[in-house]
Amino acid sequence: MTIQDLIGSYSVSGSNQDGSDEMTYKGTLTLSLDDNNRIKAKWIINNHEQKGSGFFKDNILVINFNYKGEDKKTYKGVAVYRCITKDILEGFWSEKHGNPLYLGSEHCIRIGTSEILN
Repeated sequence: MTIQDLIGSYSVSGSNQDGSDEMTYKGTLTLSLDDNNRIKAKWIINNHEQKGSGFFKDNILVINFNYKGEDKKTYKGVAVYRCITKDILEGFWSEKHGNPLYLGSEHCIRIGTSEILN
């Protein structure tokens, strides 16, 4: 798999960094490339935008992300995805000020595919 194989939009479901395995949010993740062939990411979760940039190696995608909270503060974190196929990404994430005892999780399926996650 190459970095170009990952470009596109994905449907996302995830759980927050709170120890619950329950999927608590849904949204979209759009991946594109910058001029240096690095990943640019944009999540839309509950009508809220998060952006990030990252890199890809050995079917692992790492994205450093940030967003403005409702309190107008900037929050930062990192998301790591195992690229199961070019259409399925399984990942986990952590925010700098999140609960350090837990990780959030995300499951991404390319929009327009009929892949199913177990």
